Amino acid sequence: MSVHENNHGVDVGSHESHDAHDGSLADYVKGFIFSVILTAIPFALVMTKAFSSNKTTVLVVLAFAFVQVFVHMKYFLHMNGKSEGGWNMLALIFTVMLVVIMFSGSVWVMYHLDTNMMPPSAQTMHDMP
Repeated sequence: MSVHENNHGVDVGSHESHDAHDGSLADYVKGFIFSVILTAIPFALVMTKAFSSNKTTVLVVLAFAFVQVFVHMKYFLHMNGKSEGGWNMLALIFTVMLVVIMFSGSVWVMYHLDTNMMPPSAQTMHDMP
């Protein structure tokens, strides 16, 4: 029986197998620095009112947020196509698809409820018998 097998002959892993997924201190520092930069820039853009349009500001902040999600996934969650045999990435893709379906379905239902179930206006109520 090898060192990494339990009494039933099943490989229970070792600390060495987990070290491949753990980041080094340099990776954590890089991730922290990227996160601070990706937070400070949008904060400065909003505080200085760098854009005349609020819509442009929102889009730029959302773009920085989107990039920051990937920084966190890479440097802190250690997610890539190879980690856990690709199952982490598959779980992430499934979760994103589920959230998109739930969000778009909720917006669709709320839109149609708002459009089709609005109470009649005061003028309509006045004209009723």
